[in-house]
Amino acid sequence: MKLCKSPAPIAPSWLERSSLAVAPDLLGCRLVRRWADDRQLSATIVETEAYTEGDPACHAYRRETTRNRVMFGPPGFGYVYLIYGMYHCFNVVTDRDRIPSAVLIRAVELDAIPDWLVGYRAEKPARWGAGPGKLCQLLDIDRTLTDMPLVPATGLWLEHRDADWQRRFNAGVIGFTQTTRIGLTQGADLPWRWYVSDSKAVSKR
Repeated sequence: MKLCKSPAPIAPSWLERSSLAVAPDLLGCRLVRRWADDRQLSATIVETEAYTEGDPACHAYRRETTRNRVMFGPPGFGYVYLIYGMYHCFNVVTDRDRIPSAVLIRAVELDAIPDWLVGYRAEKPARWGAGPGKLCQLLDIDRTLTDMPLVPATGLWLEHRDADWQRRFNAGVIGFTQTTRIGLTQGADLPWRWYVSDSKAVSKR
């Protein structure tokens, strides 16, 4: 895994690998959202799921469509879709061009709570991003951001783990759990979900 000494935007080249490799590597990285009025939220990724070519649960399993077209493109783009007609899910496109592959970001925990977000929900802040739909609501991610490059200019991007987080991971203070994915009818037995073991923001253990 390539590392940076300090948090920096993740380049598409870092994502140009199988989603099975990228998904665990994204734990501890940051998902950053910035609005037109210069408000900004940074959240640490604590749960991911991998979807790849040949995977029956992958949206691109059967063929390329208007909806999943971005998954067939180069890495470093966002793929956002709607479930149950009301919840958005955010994915990071990975792997080489024309190989459909993406990582679903399932849970994040805020790095800090700005004044304008105090009282956002009745539940504890650690659970505000505990699930793909909840994190999209928290960070205001919808289908207007699908097929958009994940760079600061678009208002949504990824940053590498900071040095302290990486140091604690290397020392064994932070651990990962690998298990099966959630809510699937096909490919449910594949252990392609990863989460930070002691995070309170994990959607489901």
